[in-house]
Amino acid sequence: MRYSLKQLAVFDAVARFESVSIAADKLALTQSAASMALAQLEKMLGRPLFERQGRRLVLTNWGKWLRPRAKQLLFDAQQIELGFYDQQIISGELTLAASQTAAEHLVPELISHLDSAFPELRIEFEEINSGRVIDGVRNYQFDLGIIEGRCDDARIEQQIWCHDHLVIVASAHHPYANKERVSLSQLEQAKWVLREQGAGTRAIFDSTLHGLIDDLDVWREYSHVPVLRQLVADGLYLSCLPYLDVIKFVENGDLVVLNTPDIKIERPLSFVWRSDSLDNPLRDCIKREAMKLVKRNQRIM
Repeated sequence: MRYSLKQLAVFDAVARFESVSIAADKLALTQSAASMALAQLEKMLGRPLFERQGRRLVLTNWGKWLRPRAKQLLFDAQQIELGFYDQQIISGELTLAASQTAAEHLVPELISHLDSAFPELRIEFEEINSGRVIDGVRNYQFDLGIIEGRCDDARIEQQIWCHDHLVIVASAHHPYANKERVSLSQLEQAKWVLREQGAGTRAIFDSTLHGLIDDLDVWREYSHVPVLRQLVADGLYLSCLPYLDVIKFVENGDLVVLNTPDIKIERPLSFVWRSDSLDNPLRDCIKREAMKLVKRNQRIM
């Protein structure tokens, strides 16, 4: 074996940041040292690992094949090092991304629990929409993701964490607010504000309405639920949002959940990770503890 962990670390960092200079800075190396390490690795393997696209360095097919194996070797090396410093078995860093509903209502409690139970586990967390979570997992940006809905990409493994449902909401002064039921034709006549394309909530909503309503009047699209909630509360719009995101505003009278018997929308919140990734005890630990928290909260409720 002629390659070194340093060379693999440089390769992994360049793959992540698509830049030798940024990778060198993150690894506390000079740019020339990082470039030399990468060149030596490519020469030894006899294959190009990157190709230049403008200012970006993008993985070749050989680089894509090597990436998960290099990450596993680096992870195992870190675990060996931590083990000799008498660290807990669950030690090290994991990158996690979650869509908005999970990020706001479920992940904070999960991270707090993990921080208490596994103090040597460090989680680098980012909140983005489901489409970007899947892209980030697929492109090795995140070790683990949490999405709304489902993912049909064969490169991605998926495990349901829990279920949530979506509701259609209006303001208390909206003409539909006092109706016993709201029909499909009335929904089609309304003006809507919705999550942006790529969001899990939007994908599930569009899929549910497919074949039921042909032409929905979507007035605005936003990535942030608080903006949508405020637009609905202040105006004459409808929106479709996760129940977890609106329950407090329904209870205090700012929003009303409409009775729409023709539309029932449930969706899973799921963990996703790359199918070709090898065993990762940190990832398994997070999923296991997340399942325990959901079961505990269900008993409390």
